[in-house]
Amino acid sequence: MTEKLPSGWKVEKLEDVVDILDSKRVPINSKERETRQGPIPYYGATGQVGWIDDFLFDEELVLLGEDGAPFFDSAKQKAYVIRGKSWVNNHAHVLRAKNGIPNSYIKYYLDIVDYHGFVTGTTRHKLNQAAMRQIPIPVAPPEQQKRIVAEIEKQFSRLDEAVANLKRVKSNLKRYKSAVLKAAVEGRLVETEAERARREGLSYETGAQLLQRILEARRNQWQGKGKYKEPAAPDATDLPDLPVGWVWASVDQLVAHLTDGDHQAPPQTDQGIPFLVIGNVRNGEIDFSDTRFVGEAYYNSLDPNRQPKLGDLLYTLVGSYGIPVRVTTERPFCIQRHMAILRPHEHSPMNYLTLAMTSDNVFKQATEVATGTAQMTVPLGGLRRIAIPLPPHPEQHRIVAEVDRRLSLVSEVDRQAEANLKRAERLSASILSSAFRGQLTTEVAITAEVPQKFAVNERAGAEKHTGARHEY
Repeated sequence: MTEKLPSGWKVEKLEDVVDILDSKRVPINSKERETRQGPIPYYGATGQVGWIDDFLFDEELVLLGEDGAPFFDSAKQKAYVIRGKSWVNNHAHVLRAKNGIPNSYIKYYLDIVDYHGFVTGTTRHKLNQAAMRQIPIPVAPPEQQKRIVAEIEKQFSRLDEAVANLKRVKSNLKRYKSAVLKAAVEGRLVETEAERARREGLSYETGAQLLQRILEARRNQWQGKGKYKEPAAPDATDLPDLPVGWVWASVDQLVAHLTDGDHQAPPQTDQGIPFLVIGNVRNGEIDFSDTRFVGEAYYNSLDPNRQPKLGDLLYTLVGSYGIPVRVTTERPFCIQRHMAILRPHEHSPMNYLTLAMTSDNVFKQATEVATGTAQMTVPLGGLRRIAIPLPPHPEQHRIVAEVDRRLSLVSEVDRQAEANLKRAERLSASILSSAFRGQLTTEVAITAEVPQKFAVNERAGAEKHTGARHEY
């Protein structure tokens, strides 16, 4: 402690203000614990790690991580208070505050200690007992200690409420996005082309007519090996009715070619052509910031249909399956076999198809065709047969534009919520720092506000649709 403390405060070593009960700890391996299951909490470095049939302690104590604790992460706790019967292993120091100091006072300060100089190790940090004993701790006069703890807990209560509100906002955003996409592929988001044509007394190209035009273009532009094979139409037996002018089409019908990545494990290099895995598909975008690489010779040896191109649609097939992402770069790269490449022809409705494949309607179908147990996999054959509700071409444009407009609002609010969550993490350390400087009257502003325009949308996102057009 280098800052000047308030009058009446003093700095003492941790060993002078706590009893250290480490000698009473007893570690038990997981195999033995399995044979001794019981009602007593079993604690480790950062919290409870199991249950056991007996106890070592029966009181309120402070546990401070000895190894494996997040000592250098200011947003995470390093110590915690336990009460009642307990068993503690050798990964946590066991402390009991003395001289009338509240245990919570010790716990809260240990969460903001600068552990540099006390902790050893690189891959796994360790705070040994000898170093822990020397940690300096500012000790307020007895009458102030309980007030400090009460003030911290009041501030943390407000902070917890704000964080809960922010998480609720993010959850509502997710539901709202799903509601918008569901309405989009069910013909409930914008005026349908049939409605517009009837209102204006015009004729229009139906989804069925558009599909025939797409299939003709697919057939005429075929450049694959062997005789052209017509793509299978979807089985519409159990599919719901569509709006007037719409038609069901299979994924295979709407693209020129569909394949996955090379099934052979490629020879990897330190640099060269990026080799993407499912982890590089994040938030609907391709992330090139941390990729593997392959040599140019390997890339050039691939079938051209397995070399993603600008305008293609990638779709994850294994584990985190069901994530579509458009290729928006001309940068050459290749993908693992756990992703599919959907290559369009000139009439493929790729903007609308990308939107449709993001919806829960399509994800449900992907889940139904997925196979496996430990790691679910969507086979290419199943992906080809997934049914897409196809609206007339002009209606697709209106749907995509309206979804983009609404989801841009979602992204805006989500960014604000995420920024406030990160700010809340910083405020936790700020609250503790202020309290242990004696600044009990310092109020930390904590808000979880979102734009008023979203408050309306959020409520409506959960409402039942009652007409052809609906304001979400």
